Amino acid sequence: MHGTARIPTQKKKSAKAFWLKQLHTWHWVSSAISLIGLLLFAFTGITLNHAADVEGAPQTISKNATLPADLLKQVAADDAPDTKKPLPAPVAAWVEKEIGQSGAGVAEWSADEVYLPLPRPGGDGWVAIDRHEGAVTSESTSRGWISYLNDLHKGRNAGDAWKWFIDIFAVACFLFALTGLLLLQLHAKKRPTTWPIVIAGLVIPAILAVIFIH
Repeated sequence: MHGTARIPTQKKKSAKAFWLKQLHTWHWVSSAISLIGLLLFAFTGITLNHAADVEGAPQTISKNATLPADLLKQVAADDAPDTKKPLPAPVAAWVEKEIGQSGAGVAEWSADEVYLPLPRPGGDGWVAIDRHEGAVTSESTSRGWISYLNDLHKGRNAGDAWKWFIDIFAVACFLFALTGLLLLQLHAKKRPTTWPIVIAGLVIPAILAVIFIH
C-alpha cells in the first residue's frame, strides 16, 4: 500500500520538476535572445523621452554634378505621365560612385525631374536629376548616432530586415516576461513580497496614467 501511494507523489514531483526545468530553459533562452535589444530599447527609451535635451545638430552635405550624356538618355524627358519607379541600374551605380549616395529605392519621375528620396535612420537625403540638362543635385543630412539609435527604436526608415528583428525581439520579450511570471508564481510561497511588487508594477503606471495624463 505504501509503495502504491508513493507512485502518484513521485509522478507529481517528476512532472513539476520537468515543467520547472522547461520554464527555466525558456526563460534564459528568451532573455539571452532579447538581452542586447532590451539594453538598446531601454537606453533609447530614455533618449526619446528627453529628445529635446540630447538632440544633436544636423550636418548637411550638398553636392552637384552632371550626368554623362549616355546616361542622360536613360532618364531623358518624355511624354509619359508622372510615375514612381527605380533608377536604371547604370544611373543608380553612377549616383553611388559620383555622389556618394545610394542609388537604390523608388524614385519619383515627373516631366522635368527625377527625384530620389533617401531617408535612413539618423538622417535623410535626396538626389534630383534634371531630365533635360542632366544636372544632378543632392543633399545628405546626418543627425548623429543618438538620432540613429532613436530611429532604430521606432523602426523608422530601417527596412524590412530590421522590422523582422523587432518582431522576433518582441516575441522573445513576451516569452521572457511570461516565463518570468510563471516562475514568480512557483516561488511565490517562499517570497511573500512577490505579488505586492507585481501588483505595484501594474498599479503605479495605471495611477499615473489616470491622474497625470489627460
